[in-house]
Amino acid sequence: MSQKILAINAGSSSLKFKLYDMPEEVVLVSGLVDRISHEDAVFTYKIGGHDDKHETVQPVKDHTAAVQLVIDALLGSGLIKDKSEIIGVGHRVSHGGRYYTKSVEIDDDVAEKIDELSVLSPLHNPVNLLGIQAFEKLLPDAKEVAVFDTSFHSTMPRKAFMYALPYKYYTEDGVRRYGFHGQSHQYIYGEATRLLGEQATSKLISCHLGNGASICAIKDGKSVNTSMGFTPLAGLVMGTRSGDVDPEVLPFLEEKHHLNSEDVRSMLNHDSGLKGLSDVSNDVRDVLDAESQGNDRAKLALEVYVHQIQEYIGSYTTDLEGLTTLVFTAGVGEHSAPIRQRVCERLGYLGVKIDDAKNQANEVEIEADDSRVKVMVIPTDEELIIARDTQKIVG
Repeated sequence: MSQKILAINAGSSSLKFKLYDMPEEVVLVSGLVDRISHEDAVFTYKIGGHDDKHETVQPVKDHTAAVQLVIDALLGSGLIKDKSEIIGVGHRVSHGGRYYTKSVEIDDDVAEKIDELSVLSPLHNPVNLLGIQAFEKLLPDAKEVAVFDTSFHSTMPRKAFMYALPYKYYTEDGVRRYGFHGQSHQYIYGEATRLLGEQATSKLISCHLGNGASICAIKDGKSVNTSMGFTPLAGLVMGTRSGDVDPEVLPFLEEKHHLNSEDVRSMLNHDSGLKGLSDVSNDVRDVLDAESQGNDRAKLALEVYVHQIQEYIGSYTTDLEGLTTLVFTAGVGEHSAPIRQRVCERLGYLGVKIDDAKNQANEVEIEADDSRVKVMVIPTDEELIIARDTQKIVG
């Protein structure tokens, strides 16, 4: 029986959505409310497979107003006659902590725990909760489901997720590696396996390279290691996030520059990464442009960025005891041929070799004929994973 499911990805000033007809997985409407809380918020959406976009610029006070805008557009499209036709709303939630290793229907206790875990994901969990509360208010008959970024990584072995801190901080406070971008890495494995078969993807590394970035080692469909950690700050150099830093740097900076913990947290999350190193931008495209004009700081930022990705790929090949498939996804991974080329050019020892023409053309399979490893470019679809999990729970 056909069921209409909404997949929601709420950001601090944005609300991304897709309405699916499940279980056929047909996208009926997709769109984005951007610049929430501004007078010039932008609402764009398109119907099904049509290329024509509907766009309006108008004041959007808060997430509740954004949700109302979405519901009005869905009703106006004629694809639903009444909002009660939407039986489930799946929400991407950043951090599930030790509480959740799979998606769950949201009740008061789940909402409280999402709020409690905001300390571990301060940029994401609070706004994820805003989205949940807005839909509860405006779609009271729909079941709401939390789909956690961390769930896919619950299969990691202890040797991969434990930190070498006093053990009590793990047992009492849940300090461990959790990992994020779970929906993306899960989708990438599934799509690569659909295209190549299970044998070719038995030892797969998924590189989710966007403004936020992470790498995941997937063995026979299970996450065995991932670069983000206790929070989404760890691992790779990102747009504005530092990635891995010697912990002793932080008290040193606090003492020397009279910073408090909030100052340091803000610096690590908002002023570091490509932006901090290059002093140009958090956007890879801007940094590449600056490098081409002779900007040495931009060149350095890209060298550090690429080197960190290469380090993790090498390390995770050890975790997998080999490598059969390397996949690039997300904004940078899907669209930046120069970054893919730079990452792969020093991976020949692993059997990775790409075809320049295929890479420049953004083909799905970009490996050279004599490459021992499949190298792929696959657009991610986190919303589809959200819709599938929601349909399982509400169906």
